[in-house]
Amino acid sequence: MGIEANLKKEGIKVIEELDKIKVNTIAKNVAQKIVAAFPNLNFKLGEIFIRLAQIKMYYAEVPKGFSEANYFYKNSSIYINHEVEEEDIEKYVMHECIHYLQERKDKSGFLLRLGLCDLTQYKVHGLALNEAAVQLATAKAFKEEKENVKYYGITFDTISPICYPIICNLISQMAYVTGEDVLFDSTFNSNDNFKNTFIEKTSEKIFYELESNFDKILKYEENLVKLSNKIEITDNLNSNVNKKKAKLKEDIQKVYLDSQNLIIEGYFDKAFKNIINLEQVENFRRSLYNYKDLVGVVDGKDEFNEYYINTMDKLESKYNKLEEGSNFTEETEEVVNLPVERKSKIVLFFQTIKKFLFKTGEEYKKEEN
Repeated sequence: MGIEANLKKEGIKVIEELDKIKVNTIAKNVAQKIVAAFPNLNFKLGEIFIRLAQIKMYYAEVPKGFSEANYFYKNSSIYINHEVEEEDIEKYVMHECIHYLQERKDKSGFLLRLGLCDLTQYKVHGLALNEAAVQLATAKAFKEEKENVKYYGITFDTISPICYPIICNLISQMAYVTGEDVLFDSTFNSNDNFKNTFIEKTSEKIFYELESNFDKILKYEENLVKLSNKIEITDNLNSNVNKKKAKLKEDIQKVYLDSQNLIIEGYFDKAFKNIINLEQVENFRRSLYNYKDLVGVVDGKDEFNEYYINTMDKLESKYNKLEEGSNFTEETEEVVNLPVERKSKIVLFFQTIKKFLFKTGEEYKKEEN
């Protein structure tokens, strides 16, 4: 199937190609933002600009519900909705330019990899995961501020309140586990560092379950868009459509909460088991406490708060055992056998902060309020 036939199948109708000067201006501005936003990836501005300037860009008519800009890998081109305002073009094109930078093809031009998305196996892996990572990178490149939003009954903070907000929030939670630099390294350089690091800190089972859940959420949201665009003929049809939409929203909420719990329990339960000294107690406590800023909350379901309180109880018990010097492994001998003066300072430090390290449930709730 040729390029035109593929575009027609997707409902995209080309109007005109952007001139080279316009493409170069977009490429320069997008390249500058990417290089500035991700300094640890060591991008070279000139190299990124030259690559992006090779992309062909077109104004086009696109179907309702489609993105305002769409990258087509078969001819390395971006199709921009002709109704997009001039000043907004770069914001929509950025996402597609990152897709272009992600591409890994074989000699025949067959797409093998797109960031976190692996197309070399019998089924595509990580499509929605990659979309979330690319959109998160796009929002960071534009220095978007966090906003508190509510979708499908879930209240959460995100730097991408309009585009893929649900999965962007979840990928941010996964990045908390691995570190953002690891996520964006794999996003731009199409490697397995993010996957392997996340599996190391949780488990392979959890990673692939999350990967599948991201796909489910994206599919449910696509179905919602289709239902919203459906031609409603009779009141009976309206009722059926609304029921289907309500069910899809419930499904999205459930998959989101299941995914969030997988990340929290998978990461923190494993990290808890690996605590062998007092310093790690404090690091763990701080890490779990700070995680609250990422969590999505549904009215009447305060699962993270319950997990936090229960884990703090267990952490206090572990702290007491470590403080008493019991159950030390060989790795903790360095702490136990510290010079008396240094050891006493460490013990004093933890005794001082102990009174606020381990909050009761009521104290935690008061702090949240």
